[in-house]
Amino acid sequence: MGHVRAAFFLDFDNVFSGLFKLDPEVAVLFATEPGDWLRRLATTLTADAPRRWLILRCYLNPAGWVNHRDAAGEPTRLYFSRFRPSFVRAGFEVIDCPRYNATKNAADIRIVVDAVDALADDTRYDEFVIASGDSDMTPLLHRLRRADRRTMVVSPADAAEAFTAIADQLLDSQQLLALVQGEPVDLDDDADEVSATFSDAASVDEAYAQFRAIVTADYEAADTPLNMAALAYRLRGELGPVVGVSNWFGFGSFARALEALELPNLRLSQHLLWDEDRHEAPELAAPGAPRAVLPEPVERLADQLSLPRLPQAWWPSIYETLSAYARSYRFNLTQCTSWSRDQLRDAGVPVSRGAVAFVVRGTSFGGYPLHRQPPPTPAEIGTAFVNNVLSRAEAAQIPFSEDEAATVRAWLNPEVSPEP
Repeated sequence: MGHVRAAFFLDFDNVFSGLFKLDPEVAVLFATEPGDWLRRLATTLTADAPRRWLILRCYLNPAGWVNHRDAAGEPTRLYFSRFRPSFVRAGFEVIDCPRYNATKNAADIRIVVDAVDALADDTRYDEFVIASGDSDMTPLLHRLRRADRRTMVVSPADAAEAFTAIADQLLDSQQLLALVQGEPVDLDDDADEVSATFSDAASVDEAYAQFRAIVTADYEAADTPLNMAALAYRLRGELGPVVGVSNWFGFGSFARALEALELPNLRLSQHLLWDEDRHEAPELAAPGAPRAVLPEPVERLADQLSLPRLPQAWWPSIYETLSAYARSYRFNLTQCTSWSRDQLRDAGVPVSRGAVAFVVRGTSFGGYPLHRQPPPTPAEIGTAFVNNVLSRAEAAQIPFSEDEAATVRAWLNPEVSPEP
């Protein structure tokens, strides 16, 4: 197969606004140089071959805007219409979608209609890339799956699990920021920064065959559960940069790549893999990072919103560290998550980059982004994060009583008195 026939549908207002909350400079780069990141996306999270973009559509409200500051620091409005020529030059068909009420434009329904029309085309599209965090398009992903088409969701926002879980691939906020800035798209904690690029599909296929052979042999020979971090480290050493550049052969994580092998009786925890017929099930506590026993309302959020399962005492340390980063550096999400993770681990709080990124996103969407001036305090970060978590829970229709909400606030932000 020489290429993957792909259709790309971009809800500009949704994606740009989400990026802008995280990092305004990268958001503007996304909107002014779409051709650059589009070329990189053609070889990102795809194991078979580079994508060939047969459909490129950008749905944009020309009257949309975000609050911004000009070169002199004065507040102004940044209108989306200024970015229209950039997408035209990059080969997109730009479709104007003005608002039809106070909060919604027609982008989501236009994307759904156009994607379903594409299914009926004589040309068979192998993959549909939906750039939006709008969970209203969940039925579209179900329809595409039923038609046996691969799907990727590109979303800088905290999209609902019910939406992203249906997609074959998810390019989340940190990965999207990395893509726009030309950085490796890899969130694994043990990943080394790599500069090599692999556009040769044969190289990826060969490496994937080695990956399958190594994992299968180790799995069949193992007398006890295998440590995932140790196995991932070994595979990176033996297979080289292709692992990071292809983001685990297009599966997005080591765990997903393992599951795709369909090994018999495979069971996975956060740190171990084992054969449930041959091995005794291990204790699921992570060395140095015991699985916290969470209050029931917090456990509910961990299950349904992927809230990191961290001990109560760790949350203030995360807020302190993020505030220290914001006071010391010009904000960059990749640097922020790596630096904060290392600082926290040195302090005896072994969190992952993914957990740090989860808090950064929540803080940004809660109204206190780390790029704000003056930088947010630990208390502001904690409050914004908790408010965002509870807001997401409400949007996801996760029921909470006032007492349960107070329990969540006390767990995630123990140094601040719960709000009534």
